[in-house]
Amino acid sequence: MNRTTLLVRYAGFAVLATLANLGAQRLVLWVDAGLFLVAMATGTGVGLVCKYLLDKRWIFYDARHPAREEGRRFTLYTLTGIGTTLIFWGFETAFWLTWQTDAMRELGAVIRLAQASTKKMANPNRNRIGGSTTPAATAPVSTRSRNRPASAAS
Repeated sequence: MNRTTLLVRYAGFAVLATLANLGAQRLVLWVDAGLFLVAMATGTGVGLVCKYLLDKRWIFYDARHPAREEGRRFTLYTLTGIGTTLIFWGFETAFWLTWQTDAMRELGAVIRLAQASTKKMANPNRNRIGGSTTPAATAPVSTRSRNRPASAAS
């Protein structure tokens, strides 16, 4: 995979995870508009799982592992994003408190996620899936073929 493909995937996956996040939030807020914190937590969880699975498969070509190992990897992936998540929640909350509309709350979320994704795309080697720090575009050929799932190897 060349660098352009890698950047397009990063950007596309960030958009998909953002849409999943905001969609989950809207669903919670549709059920009860007073569940703002529950909506943010639910959206974060949905977006996180979406982004993890996409990155794991299409950026890092990380193979499947036993449940315990997958849990460890997901936990590490989650821990690396705690600071970013807190900043994201701050943007979203500030926009909500300032304008009191879903559209502006979501704009705050999109601005922060765009900033985080841009930073991530600028330095893809700092991103990890359970210790694997080498995206497919920069991995040696032997690593790419070893880590790529059988269905993607051909």
